[in-house]
Amino acid sequence: MNTQSASKRFVITLFVSSVLMIGLSASAADKKTASGQGQIDRSKPSRTEVITPIRNETFNRNGTTRQRKQGGNPRQVAGYLAFDGSMDGNRQVDPQIAVGGGYVLHGTNSGIIIYDKQGNFVQGVRQSGFNGGIDPKMFYDPHNGIFGFDLWNPWDKEKKKPVNISVSETSDPKGAWNTYPVPAPDGRDGGGIGYSKKWIGYTFPGGREQTFILKTAEAKAGKPATVYHFLGNLGQAAATQDDIEDLYFFKIARSNFVITRVTDSGDGTPKIVQVASKPHGLKYIGWPPQSPQKGTSQKTASGDRNPKNLVLQNGHLWFSQAVNCNGRSAVQWHQLKLDGSIVQTGLISSPTSSYIQTTIAVNKKNDVLVGFQETSPEMFISPRLAFRLADDPLGELRPIVNLGEGQGATDGVAWGDYSGSVVDGDNFLDLWTIQSITDKGGKGDTIIVKVPFKP
Repeated sequence: MNTQSASKRFVITLFVSSVLMIGLSASAADKKTASGQGQIDRSKPSRTEVITPIRNETFNRNGTTRQRKQGGNPRQVAGYLAFDGSMDGNRQVDPQIAVGGGYVLHGTNSGIIIYDKQGNFVQGVRQSGFNGGIDPKMFYDPHNGIFGFDLWNPWDKEKKKPVNISVSETSDPKGAWNTYPVPAPDGRDGGGIGYSKKWIGYTFPGGREQTFILKTAEAKAGKPATVYHFLGNLGQAAATQDDIEDLYFFKIARSNFVITRVTDSGDGTPKIVQVASKPHGLKYIGWPPQSPQKGTSQKTASGDRNPKNLVLQNGHLWFSQAVNCNGRSAVQWHQLKLDGSIVQTGLISSPTSSYIQTTIAVNKKNDVLVGFQETSPEMFISPRLAFRLADDPLGELRPIVNLGEGQGATDGVAWGDYSGSVVDGDNFLDLWTIQSITDKGGKGDTIIVKVPFKP
C-alpha cells in the first residue's frame, strides 16, 4: 500500500454570481420570463407538498410482512468482530448499515434486516414492508434517537416513482415506523440521504428539482410532513454527528469543492446558504476506470469520484472517493474545513491492485475508518478496511486489514454499487463497515465488521 499525504491551503475566492451562491448552473427554464421578475431565487424552496405517512405499528407489521432471514454467524476476522450481512448473491447488493440503540440495521436491494450488536439475527423483512423500492441509504440520528432510510421505487402503479423516506419513532428499530412516499417522477436511482438535528435531506439525479428537505420532528412523530423541494442538486448530504441544526451538503464541481448548508430561514422553513466554492488542487480527481479481476477479461465498476457518504464531525467534513491514479482505481480520503480548504488527504493506491467502492467513518476523537474492496488480475473482489488514530501523521492510514478473499469473478460490469461505513451512534467511538465479497459464482455476499476504539 502506498499512502500519500497532502495539507493544502487556498485563498478564499469571492462569489459574485447568485448561481455560484448555491453551486448550481441556471438554465433558461429557471427564468420568470412571463412576469419579468428575473431569475428564480434558488435559495428558497421551489414548492412544498404535504405527505401523509404510511405507518407500520412494528418493523415487521406484527409478523405480517414477508420475512427475510439472512446473515449472522458472528466470528472473529483479523481480530475484529465480524458477521455476515446479505448472502443472496446479487452483483448489485447496494449494502448499507446504521448502528445505534443497541442494534445494527442493514439494508440491501432485497430487504431490511436487524441484528444485535453481537452479530445475531433479530428480524428481517422484504422491501415491500416499506412501500417497496431499491437503492437504500441508511442513518442513525443520535440527536433524535431514530433510524432512517430511503428506498426509490420506480415500479409503483401510480407512476409517481416515489422516494420512500422511512423513519423509526424510537431508537428501537423493532418498533413503529413511518414511511413518507415523496413523488419523484423524473428521478433516477443513485440518491443520497443525510441528517442533522433538525432536518432530513435527500438528493437524487433526474429532473429539475433534485433536492428535498423534511423536518425530523414531523417525521419522527408520524405527522403529515411538509416536504420542501429545491431546484438543482446540492450533492451529498452530511451525516451530522455534531450537535447542530444546520444540514451541510458537498459536491465536486469541476475543479472546485462546493459546500452549501440548509438552515432555518427564521419562519421555520428551510433555505439554502452558500458556504464555499474553493479550488481543491488535487492531483488525483478523475473518474476511476473499471477494474480488472482474476480469471476473466470482464472488468468491474470501481465506484465514484463523488462521495457516497459524507460525515460532519468536530466542525469538519470527511469523505472518501474512488479516483483514477495512474490508470488504476485508487481510494482517496479527505478532511475539510467548512470553508472548503483541505486539512489532510490520504491515498490508498497500488501498481498492481485496484481499490474500489469506498466509504468513510469518523468518531468523536477524529479516529477514521476507510472501507473499500480490492481486486486485481490475480485477485477476485475482496473486502478491506484501513484505519488511523487522530494523532497519527496527517494523511496516513495504518496497514490495510484483510477481511476475506473473493471466490469468483463477476459476469458483468455493475458491482456494488457502494459500501457502507458508520460510527456507532451509541458511543461515538466504535466504527463499523459493510463490504461486499464475491462468492464462487461471482455474485455479491457481504461482511459486517466492527472496529473498536478506546475512549
